[in-house]
Amino acid sequence: MRKGWLVAGGAVGLCMAFVALLVVGTYSAAAGLFGGAGSATRGVVGLAKGAVPAAYQGLVQRWGNLCPAINPALLAAQLYQESGFNPKVTSHANAMGIAQFIPGTWASHGIDGDGDGDRDVWDPADAIPSAASYDCELATYVRKVPGDPTNNMLAAYNAGAYRVIKAGGVPRISETQNYVRIIRSLEKSFARPVGRVEPSKQAAGAIYFAQKKLGTPYLWGGNGTPEQQGRFDCSGLTQAAYRTVGIELPRVANDQYNAGPHPSRDELLPGDLVFFSDDLTNSRAIRHVGIYVGGGYMINAPYTGAVIRFDKIDTPDYFGATRVTEDGAKALPNRAADPV
Repeated sequence: MRKGWLVAGGAVGLCMAFVALLVVGTYSAAAGLFGGAGSATRGVVGLAKGAVPAAYQGLVQRWGNLCPAINPALLAAQLYQESGFNPKVTSHANAMGIAQFIPGTWASHGIDGDGDGDRDVWDPADAIPSAASYDCELATYVRKVPGDPTNNMLAAYNAGAYRVIKAGGVPRISETQNYVRIIRSLEKSFARPVGRVEPSKQAAGAIYFAQKKLGTPYLWGGNGTPEQQGRFDCSGLTQAAYRTVGIELPRVANDQYNAGPHPSRDELLPGDLVFFSDDLTNSRAIRHVGIYVGGGYMINAPYTGAVIRFDKIDTPDYFGATRVTEDGAKALPNRAADPV
């Protein structure tokens, strides 16, 4: 749990007035900055800060530019969806490693990415290049199919190139259509934004919920249930706040980081989720989250013995921020983990 927070404000009533001023002031200041903002990933081949663990970032950046149908953010989205960047995981279908190759596919498409003389499905230095190479190979199979080449490549990855060719694009298979949607949505979360990130339409509602919880005692693992006397921990509070506006976030803070694009510190707006970690190079190491309200402050469920309150975000363990989107949240896998 996060220690050493700075307490801001006084009574809860004054805090609510304070947050109202922060929200209005921050949105007013930002109002003229977002006209005509385009897609956060248009033309982007860079990765968002810390989104890919540092051990794999160079591989993803390099091999994500292997062919025009992919980019580093897309490759990162696939790896995250497949394994959560865990190079040791095995699925119930015997898919193995960080890129989740089944043995037959690995035998046909695995490459010696690091040039050490072997092809090891458990070695990210082989598996990540193999994933990119396989994507590009699929892209060549469907290159003459009408529509978006990347969508067609992803559909081929899920359903096979023959079905994409036969359908003349992404086939009407719900699993395949969902896979394409998920990876393209996650791509936006892993990409380094170009220009400013569009404001959230649901942020005000999430803040409204969170500010009503000011003064509530913290509870590790708290989801705000009656049995828990309406108490929350950090990610339980952010999950509940966005649930009130129709967005279902994962339970764990480090997965919540991937629920949308990542504005820089000077582009934060009320409603953005702000994250904290002892490892500033790896989003999987995130251990704390709050809801930004403007003026350098967040609504924070800090630790056992404290209450939900305002705290400053500018501390040495500040990791970054996420502007939550409905599509981004829907794309996240449901991973079972301890709440943080």
